[in-house]
Order: sequence, then C-alpha cells, then structure tokens
Amino acid sequence: MNAEALTGHTPRRTLRTPLRDFLSTETGSAALILAAVAAALVWANADLSSYDRVWSTVLSIRLGSASVSQSLLLWVNNGLMTFFFFVVGLEARREYDLGELRERSRALLPVLAGIGGAACAVLIYLAVNAGHSTASGWGTAMSTETAFALGLLALVGPRFPDRLRAFMLTVVVVDDIVGLIVIVAVYTSTIDVSALAVAAVLFAVVALLVYRHVRAGFVYALLGVAIWIALLKSGIDPLVVGLVFGLLTFARPAARGDLERASDLFRRFREQPTPELAQSARTGLANSLSPNERLQQLYHPWTSYVIVPLFALANAGIHVDGALLSRSLTSRVTLGIFFGYVVGKPLGIFGVSWVLARVTHGKLRPPVGWAAVAGAGTIAGVGFTVALLIAALAFDGATLEEAKVGILAAALAASSITWLIFRATQLLPRRVRLLWLLGTSEPLIDLAIEVEPEYDHIRGSLDAPVTVVEYGDFECPYCGRAEPAIRDLLAEHGDVRYVWRHLPLPDVHAHAQLAAEASEAAAFQGSFWPMHDLLLTHQDALELPDLVRYARKLGLDPERFESDVREGRGEPRVIEDIDSADLSGVSGTPTFFINGRRHVGAYDLATLSAAVKAAGARAELTGSLHAGDANPVDDVPLEDQQQKDRR
Repeated sequence: MNAEALTGHTPRRTLRTPLRDFLSTETGSAALILAAVAAALVWANADLSSYDRVWSTVLSIRLGSASVSQSLLLWVNNGLMTFFFFVVGLEARREYDLGELRERSRALLPVLAGIGGAACAVLIYLAVNAGHSTASGWGTAMSTETAFALGLLALVGPRFPDRLRAFMLTVVVVDDIVGLIVIVAVYTSTIDVSALAVAAVLFAVVALLVYRHVRAGFVYALLGVAIWIALLKSGIDPLVVGLVFGLLTFARPAARGDLERASDLFRRFREQPTPELAQSARTGLANSLSPNERLQQLYHPWTSYVIVPLFALANAGIHVDGALLSRSLTSRVTLGIFFGYVVGKPLGIFGVSWVLARVTHGKLRPPVGWAAVAGAGTIAGVGFTVALLIAALAFDGATLEEAKVGILAAALAASSITWLIFRATQLLPRRVRLLWLLGTSEPLIDLAIEVEPEYDHIRGSLDAPVTVVEYGDFECPYCGRAEPAIRDLLAEHGDVRYVWRHLPLPDVHAHAQLAAEASEAAAFQGSFWPMHDLLLTHQDALELPDLVRYARKLGLDPERFESDVREGRGEPRVIEDIDSADLSGVSGTPTFFINGRRHVGAYDLATLSAAVKAAGARAELTGSLHAGDANPVDDVPLEDQQQKDRR
C-alpha cells in the first residue's frame, strides 16, 4: 500500500497545522521564487523598457469621491505582500500557542538570536558605508526572506531535526517584525497624524473583537481593509497590518463540544440532505477549527505559490551588463549588503546563541546542535522580500540596481555555504555528527502519560530505546490500514516497542467502545494481542456475538469473556486511556507518538522507519551523554546542567 493511502485520520479533535506542512509549502515556493527571479532577469535584459512600463502602470480603485491609486509594483509590494506577512504572523502565533515555542523559555533564545543577526548585519553594512550617503540604506541588510530561507534549508539541510526549522522560523519572524518596524520608523518621510489616529482606533477595535472571541470573518476583513487604507493615507507602509492580524489570530485544538455539534449537524444532513442543513453542517465543521488553522489553509498556498513569486518577478528585474557587474564589485552598497548577510547574519545568530548558552550555564541553549545553529545562521543570509522592499525605499536608479545585485549574490552565497556546512558535518563520526546536529536540549514531550511496562499493552522488547504509542479505535479503517505497517516496523527494527492505547470514537464508530472493552476482557485471560489482531482484521463484524466467536476461536473461556464484556469490567481501563488521550491533545485515530513526541504525517513503513531512526539516534546520543561521555563541541558543563534539569 502506498504512502498516500496511509495518511487518513478519523477526527475527534483537530490537530494543529503542522510545521512540516508549512515547510513543505515553503520548499515548493522556493523553487517558484527561483524561477520568478530568473524570469525577471531574462525579461529585464531582453526588454528593460517593457519591464519598467508594465510595473509602473497605474491602477486606481475608486468608490465615489474616494480612491486609491498606485503603480502595479506598489500594489504588489504593499498590497499583496500584506497577505504574505499575514501568513508569517499566523505561523508564528501557531508555534507560540501549540508548537515548539509553547514553552516560553524556548522562544527567548531564537528571538535574541534574530535580533543579534539583524544588528550584526547592519553594523557591517554601516562599517562599509561609513561617512557616505549610502549609509542611510542600512535597513536593506537586516531581514531574512522567510519562504526562500526555509525552502532552501529544506533542500540543502539535513534530514533532521525539524526543530531546526522551528528555530529558524522564529529567527526570521523576528527579522520580519524588526524590518517592518524599521520601514515605519526610518523610511517613512511624512506622516498624516489624523489618518494614523484612525488606524490606531481601528486596531483597538480589532483587539477588542479578538478579546471577545468574535469570529465573524467578514468583520475582520472590512476592518483590515480600512486599517490598510488608513495607514497608506498616513504615509506608513501598510504591510504591518498583515503581520499584526496574523499574530492576533489564536491557534488551539478544537473543543469537544464543537466537534460533537459538528457531528450532530452532519447526522441531520445525512438524514435529510437539504441545502439548509448542508450549509449548517459546513459551518459547524469550519467552526470546530481554530481561525489560525482555517486561515493558514486558505492563504498559505496563495502567498507561497502566487504572491511571493509575483513579488520576485516585479522586483528582481535588473539589466545586467559588464558595467553593472564592474560597478558592483566596488560598490559600497553591494559589498555592505553582501557581507552584512553572508558574514553578519551567521556571526550574530551563532554568536548570540553561544554567548547565551555560556552566560546562563546551559539554561538557555539552542534546540539543536551547533552545526545546525551555524547552518541556520548562514541560511539566514538569504534576504529577499523585506530587503527589496527597503532597498526600493532607500535607493533609486543605479544605486538600487547595485543593492539588488548584493541581495541576489548574498542569497546565492548563503545557500552554498549552508550546503557546505551540512556536507562537512556528514563526514564526522556518527556520535559527534549527531551531537553537532541534534544538540543536548531535551525535546518537548507531547505524550502526557508515560508508558508503564507493567500496565500498558506492549509488543516488542520492554527495554527498547524507541517507543511507538498508538491511540487507536478498532472500528477505525485507518487504524486497520496502519496495522501491517506496524507489524513490518517491529519486524524490521528490533529496538522498538509498540504500545496500543484505546481511543474509541462512539460518535462515528458505533461498535468501537464495545470492541475496546472486549479486548480488555481478552486481556483478563492473557490474550489481548491475539484479540487485538482479530478485531482489526474483522472491523466490519464487531457485534457481541462476533466478539464471543473470536473468543472461542482464541481458546478463551467464552462464558467468562461474555460476562466480562456485558458487565463492562474493561470499561475503567478504556476510560483511563481516553483520559490520557485528552491530556495529550489527541485529535483522532490513529495518532502516533514516538518517544513521547507526536508523529505528524504519513504512517507507512518508510515514514515510520525514518521517524524511528531519528528517535533512536537521539536516544543513543542522550544515553551516551548520560553515561558521562565528554561533550566535544559545547563548553557548557553539560553533565552538571542535566543533573540540575533532572532535579
């Protein structure tokens, strides 16, 4: 069975939008951005006048006597790109509410590293341009392009860890926030105070609506457009609207009541399929998701596959000739931007991270190893979106062309250096390589209730270094499809133990609760796993007579088995598993945890094997460190710190 068939999920409580999905979209976007940059360069060098004429075309929107008029270039730069920053804000808020940054102390280091990277890049630019008028363009050298950097990191970086991407996401979001603040504070020449006051009042209204949990999307859309126009009229770049709206949009798992109401609405539609009930069912399903998830699903593909590539097409076009290249080699603007990104970014990000780890004696440390931090620093040298926005505000004419050359050259160099760093890391001995990539920071644990060998149902070695926990439902078809992959996984990896925990979904599977209690009745007679296998094999026959027939087939005492099922003796155990699922934020079946960390994605053999290998590598590394091995890359007294952490 292919991987696509093993991604289904019977919903009970909606999972957060995974960072992995965000990054897979960014990977595709990076390829489109590269294509758009190439197209812009070909277009501009084939016919520069045509390129300039198209993007300077004025587009006006009028409503009565009111109007907004801008060139197509500006409609892209401060109109469509508002949606890009909206999606960046959404993902940052999701990570803060549900992702790697939900433990607040973990957010501090990447935030400070992001500020350090931007500051160091600016200082290098200013050093190159000291005493010249071009020093005013220092903001061009500070911001990382989110889509480009994360997409290229996925292409040139290691197979793991995903936490490196979460670390990078925080760093680049800080870059974007600082960049937008710089645009507003430094590169805004005149401000209309009355229009700015209107925008501030409207922002306050939005904050109040969010606080009151108002979910009418059209209201926020109208207010967003009004604020965007007010900021544009005030003279301030309205891009900030997107980022603020994204950061205000909360992310959370769906409430049990919302899902139950959605199920009830769907049943009504099933019984009486009318347009009115269809609309009610659609509304109920949509309302069970957090606004953050719904809006990301709606806008993220558009921003990654359309808006950002269109921005690249509109801004990257420069006429490249020998004169420009010769001029750029000695241009303070080009060199300041290039070295600001290629040297300043990694120096600031790596340096701040290392200093914080030293000063705090390891209490603040990166979620990954130092090679991964270095790779994050170098890939942060890919500046594009905000860099081009600020360059267009700070420069014009030939100087603007030189700035674009610096931005594009820095992106190419940063990507190449990042690839070299990770290639060199792959040549290190295995344990050292793992340490440099994974680091010593303990991963966040999603599984609320630890596995207890004397209590849980376990297959495989009890002391295996990797534990796979599945929350399943015997009537769930996706659990049935996952079972062969689990069997193959256990056969292929002798160092894995597998745990089944019950999560019957009676609102969608009528016989799931009875089947779960029947498996516990079989466990009373020492036959949980044989009954488990039969139930998943015969998911269409889970009535009580069927269950008793399975008990006879397994050689159990059928009278005792039937009595245990009828009297519900297995129910307390099933309820305990359901409670543990609630505490772990499990949304449906099957849901897998690997060494306590939620597995997001497909559950075919290849995907699960890759996740198990990564978990095994970290377990191996942690075990060797706990055994007292010296740390070859970190001067922080690791063993002392780990003992403090355990206490």
